[in-house]
Amino acid sequence: MATLKASDADFDSVVRQSDTPVIVDFWAEWCGPCRQIGPALEELSDEYAGKVKIVKVNVDENPDAPAQLGVRGIPALFLFKDGQVVSNKTGAAPKASLKAWIDENV
Repeated sequence: MATLKASDADFDSVVRQSDTPVIVDFWAEWCGPCRQIGPALEELSDEYAGKVKIVKVNVDENPDAPAQLGVRGIPALFLFKDGQVVSNKTGAAPKASLKAWIDENV
């Protein structure tokens, strides 16, 4: 299962109303660290298929959702469970670190 995309218009239905935990990656095309963690997130979305959804939100195209969550820097990862943020992380990290963060919080 590849990462999904969400927009301001469908953020609530895709993220907040999900039956499974959701990791939201706030990113932008021009952001080097965002592109750096992209492949790791794709791999993790396959590894956690059915257990955790990984959703990408482009902050340039969708400014409302990141503004509501107080995103100040990207990449910014937010973990939602039952519609609520349970953890967040800013900046690039290696796949092993991302996996440990997910395991810790899911």
